[in-house]
Amino acid sequence: MPSCSSHSSVAAVDTDTETPSRPASMARALLLVFMPFACGYFFSYFYRSVNAVVAPYLRQDIGLGPADLGLMSSAYFLAFAAFQIPLGLLLDRYGPRRVQGTLYCVAALGALLFAKGESVSTLIVARALIGFGVSGGLMAGLKGIVLWFPLNRVALVNGWYFACGGMGVLAATTPVEIAMHSMDWRQMFMALAGVTLVVAALILLVVPERPNSTATGSLASQIREIGQIYKDAYFWRIVPLMAICTGSYMAIQGLWAGPWLSEVDGLNQVDAAAHLTVMAIGMIVGVVGSGLFASGLQRLGCDMVGVCGFAGLFSVIGMLLLITDILPSSYLLWAYVGAVVILTALVFAALSQYFPLEQSARANTAANVLVFGTAFAFQWGMGWIIELWPMAAGGSYPKIAYLWAFMAVALAQVLSFVWLVWPRKR
Repeated sequence: MPSCSSHSSVAAVDTDTETPSRPASMARALLLVFMPFACGYFFSYFYRSVNAVVAPYLRQDIGLGPADLGLMSSAYFLAFAAFQIPLGLLLDRYGPRRVQGTLYCVAALGALLFAKGESVSTLIVARALIGFGVSGGLMAGLKGIVLWFPLNRVALVNGWYFACGGMGVLAATTPVEIAMHSMDWRQMFMALAGVTLVVAALILLVVPERPNSTATGSLASQIREIGQIYKDAYFWRIVPLMAICTGSYMAIQGLWAGPWLSEVDGLNQVDAAAHLTVMAIGMIVGVVGSGLFASGLQRLGCDMVGVCGFAGLFSVIGMLLLITDILPSSYLLWAYVGAVVILTALVFAALSQYFPLEQSARANTAANVLVFGTAFAFQWGMGWIIELWPMAAGGSYPKIAYLWAFMAVALAQVLSFVWLVWPRKR
């Protein structure tokens, strides 16, 4: 495990909390800034996770195999990852209100196209549009919080914000399965398109602008700074672990957890959705408790590398428990997996401390490229591995196919943990 010693590379930031352009109170900041962005972040996670529940209906109506299903679902992650670098530039240059409000209009278009899709190619394009449209859900909100909230409240508000994403995951589990009894998946995505458009209007019309908060300098200089971020040794030490652990969680929670629960553990759709709900609750608990987790380790003398290392260790343990069957698959096990994997998002806090404030969005989006690129590779790759085995007469795949797919992910997590803890010269 990395040494537990204080890390002093914390960037100097503006501590002015009396700027007249800020909202007059914490309550007003929550209403005008936090709530609009949090609504968008809720639906970002909802879109990311909903295919785990609607996958059986898509396979039945469109005739998707595991590889097609994995590619279709992971198109969200590919588009999401591809836009992260431009997103960081746009957020630092134009601010979160205009960027995020515009992007959610694209997400609404993607949801509408998905509802009308009749072929695999149409669904892939629609999922890509949705991923592109919600690609700023996290980063725009974090940028808005930094701009409008007192610095001594940023960590607290960030925790609330992450919890809103967890609520989106929760809403995409059992509530969706219940909704499928009164509507089909096309009607649900039509409704999602309308609600997403409302969120876009809310952000554009309600969120205020903070003058003199955008990055200065030419676009070329901003791009050069991204190159400097990618050359930084600290960045490459801590980010791969988060990319592998969080990316694998996204791939599994967003799609393959459902088939694992039904075809490996033998659960029906209702029970599988209930396990996904518990996993989402575990994620919310992990998000809310991540600050306490980090501060507790820091009080023991751990720097942020050590904090990230412990988060990754717990994530690896959860994955190994899931696939080795040492413990029976249960609500408690799936809650644990949801809670510990999200702890690896503490890498964002480490990056925010290490890089200057004016580079914060670009540093975080540089990391997010790797996270969502990994999620794309895992979600598609797991489907490709599963389809290497012949399909049974009932349309299911053998347990060994899922085991090999999940073991490949577990191996990647172990290797990324070894990379972080491997001794380095100071």
